[in-house]
Amino acid sequence: MSKPVNEGEGSRTAARAYNKGVKKTVASGAVAQKARNAKPKSEQEKQKLREAEQAGKARAKEEDPAVKRD
Repeated sequence: MSKPVNEGEGSRTAARAYNKGVKKTVASGAVAQKARNAKPKSEQEKQKLREAEQAGKARAKEEDPAVKRD
């Protein structure tokens, strides 16, 4: 049995697997449906997500000016 290869940070094997999955998802045409399914189901869930985002931002040094959110 061969010893597993540690590729370290930036694993090419993991990157290939991720890219293959992304291409498969996009090709399936299910992206729009997956986006609709990911939306908050209620105002309560939407509020929880906003609170979690604010909690994460509170720990950040600054907001990335390149990121535009509504």
